[in-house]
Order: sequence, then structure tokens, then C-alpha cells
Amino acid sequence: MNDDAPAWWNLLDDDATAVAHMITQILQKPVRELGPEQARALLNTAPPAEPITPLDHVDQLTVPTRAGAIRARLYRPDGTAPDGRGPALVYLHGGGFVLGTLDGADELCRAIAAGSGWTVVSLDYRLAPENPYPAALEDCLDAYAWLTRTAPELGIDPERIAVGGDSAGGNLAAAVCLHRRDERSPQPVTQVLAYPAVEGTFTTASWSEFADAPLLSTADARWFWEQYVGPEHRAGDHLAAPMRAESLRDLPPALILTAEVDPIRDDAEAYAARLRRDGVPVSLTRYAGVFHGFVTEVGVFVQSKQAIDEVCLHLRDVARKSSATAVSDESDGPATPEAVPT
Repeated sequence: MNDDAPAWWNLLDDDATAVAHMITQILQKPVRELGPEQARALLNTAPPAEPITPLDHVDQLTVPTRAGAIRARLYRPDGTAPDGRGPALVYLHGGGFVLGTLDGADELCRAIAAGSGWTVVSLDYRLAPENPYPAALEDCLDAYAWLTRTAPELGIDPERIAVGGDSAGGNLAAAVCLHRRDERSPQPVTQVLAYPAVEGTFTTASWSEFADAPLLSTADARWFWEQYVGPEHRAGDHLAAPMRAESLRDLPPALILTAEVDPIRDDAEAYAARLRRDGVPVSLTRYAGVFHGFVTEVGVFVQSKQAIDEVCLHLRDVARKSSATAVSDESDGPATPEAVPT
């Protein structure tokens, strides 16, 4: 490593260093200079012909929304009966609100379904700048509401639906929870957020410390944010920037994962701290030696497997607790009616 290299290079492990060098070869220009179309052509990759995690049931869905319809992909874990009613995770891919596809999250969704026993429903929400805020959020809200209505037809328990996502998808997952709380609608049973983009001010220390980190630089992050929210930045809109919410009380329990070398890191960890202060159960893990985007790189980083194992363990624990609660409620039986004076 030359003397001019930023200090964070020394924090990356060997695998992450190799991948970081590969990224610099692929991206001859910053994403903000490439623009949406060229960046998508370079970074939106198709899944391998043979998936790392094969599943017997992967179905394509069309989900109605207020703007028409979006595509979705349903991953059913092997060994589950389609006519049963198991838990489900609504998954929202990352990509700075500009990039990302169902294919890009395919291996991750397969691994979560296989490892957790949960059905995973991955959404292909509309992207900016063609469809700026709140288009993506509206798609996610409408799809989540649709899933709660049609859950039994899909072999899903409508009372055991979670939401999760990485990066921009983590932003959308957090915003779904906030919106449903504000509307007093039933909440997801948990929220799984991988390095979520929850703030639009770019002021915490990691934005400076890792300004030129691999895959996501601070300048590119600002550009992504502007594509999503427009020139007004909407820093005060809590559904665009969940950290701006006046309160985070009454939100679902959260699992939050961060990467050591990531400009988003401090914002995501501050969000975890705020959730905890507002009485929301939170589990936070920072993964050392890797950079932004590592969770979806199935089969590339050891930390990716560790993070997926943590997500699966979390979901299994949520399912176990929700099942125990349901059994307890049933065992209590109906309430005895009060005697009515005659």
C-alpha cells in the first residue's frame, strides 16, 4: 500500500481489499459522473446460472400499487407447505434509490429463506431519478399492505410479517415502520436494517473518515440522495430521513448491521442508539474488515455469511417468540363474560 493511501485501507481484511481493488477497475469514474443509466449497466449484475442456495419454490409476483404495479419475487423455504401459514420477510434491496434489482438481492433472499425458514418477498420498487421520492416508499407501503391482505393465499401468516433492507432499502424499511406507526396500522413484527441510510445531513464523523471508501463515497452518497429527494433535500421529512422523526417510540424491534469502513456507519449506529433510547429493543452488530454493501455479497466475504446467519437467527427467534405468544393467548381461552344483573 502506498503512503498516500487513506488510513482506512489498513482496516480492510484481505478479501475486502481485493474486492475494493476490483471495484476501482470496474468504476473508472465515480457513480455520480457515470449517471444512472451507465451506472446501472456496470453495477446491476445478473445472478449466476446456478444459484449458491437452490430453492424448490421461487415465484414471480405482480403486486398492485397506487401507481399501477411492481414486480416481486417470492422465496419459499424448502419443506414448508404452500397452504400453511408461516412468517414472511418483505425485503427491499439497496442501491442508493437509483440502482438495484431483484436479481441483485436474489442470492441474499435465497440464503435468508433457507436459513431462517421464513418466506421472503423481494420488491422491485420504482427507482430515482425517474421516480423521485415518495415513489419508492409508496410502492413499499402499498406492497406491504397488499401482502397483509393476501397473506393467507400465499401461505403467509398476516400477523407475522417483517420488513428488512440494505442501504437505501434499509431507509425504506425503516420508513415503512414509521408510516404504519403514524397511521396506527399493525406494525411489522421486526425490522432488519443493514447499514440503513437514515439521515440526509452527512455530518457524522464517518462521512469524513471514509469519504472515499469502496463502493460508496460521501460524494456519491450525496448524489444518490439528491436523485431521490430532489434539490430540496427533504432533510426534515422523517419518512425520507427516518432519523428526523420526532420520536422512534412504538416501532418494531430492530436488528441493525453496519460495516466498519462505511461512510453511513455512524448514522446507522446513531439510529440504533435512538431506537434504544426510545424504548425499542435493538440488536446492533458492526462487522469489522468490510465496507458498504457486504451483506449481499453471498459467497464473497466471511462476514457476509456471518451477517446472514445473524439475520436468520434473529428471524427464527422472532418466529419462536410470536408462536409462543399465540399459543399462550389461545390457552387463556375466551374471557368469561361478566354477570348481568337481572
